[in-house]
Amino acid sequence: MYRNIFFDLDGTLTDSKEGILNCVRYAIEQIGDPVPPEDTLLRFIGPPLQESFAVYCGYGPEKIEWAVTLYRERYGPVGQFENYPAPGAADMLARLKERGCTLALASSKPEHLCRSICERFGFTPHLSAIVGSTPSGDRSKADVIRAVMDALGLTDADRPSILMVGDRKFDVLGAKACGIDCLGVEFFGYAAPHELEDHGAVAVVRTTQELEDYILSH
Repeated sequence: MYRNIFFDLDGTLTDSKEGILNCVRYAIEQIGDPVPPEDTLLRFIGPPLQESFAVYCGYGPEKIEWAVTLYRERYGPVGQFENYPAPGAADMLARLKERGCTLALASSKPEHLCRSICERFGFTPHLSAIVGSTPSGDRSKADVIRAVMDALGLTDADRPSILMVGDRKFDVLGAKACGIDCLGVEFFGYAAPHELEDHGAVAVVRTTQELEDYILSH
C-alpha cells in the first residue's frame, strides 16, 4: 500500500494560475518583450521558471536570470496571494494523516514560498516535510523527491510505499526517475490532454475526493 504520499503544490494542492501568469507577464513586460498568448503562459505552471523562460520565451542564461528576478519581485509580495486551495484539500490531508499516511510536499517552487503558502491554507499541520527548490531554483523534480525521501528517512526499500501526486508530466517523470509511482490530478486542467497518462501516471483523478479514495484503496 501507499503510505508515504508526496504532493506537488502548484496545480495540485493549489490553483496558482492567476499569480503565476500575472508574474510571468510582469517579468516579460518589464524586459520589454511581447507577452506570449495565455495557452503558452499556462505551460509555466509546473516546471522550474528557468526552464520555462528558456523553452517558451527563448531566453539565454543572462535573460533567464533577469526574468526570474523580475518574476520574484512581484511574486513574493503579491503573486503568492493570487492563489487558492483546491476544494477540500486541507480536510483531505487531515483525513489521510488520521488514517496513518505520512504526507509531504515536493514542489519545484522555492521552499520559503512553499512554507508560506502551506501555512496560509492550513496544510502545514498535516505535512511531515515541506521541500521545495533552492532560492536559485536549480533543483529538478527528481532532486526534490529525493530530498523529501531523505527528510523522512526513507530508503530504496520504501519506494513501493511512496506515491507522488502531481498535475504535470514533470511530476510523473521526476517520480519515474526516482523509481516511484505517480498519480496524476486534473483539478484545474493545466496539463495537455492525455499528458499525464502518456508519461506513465498510474491513474488520473479529477477531484480531491477521488484522490483520497485512490490513496486509501491502493
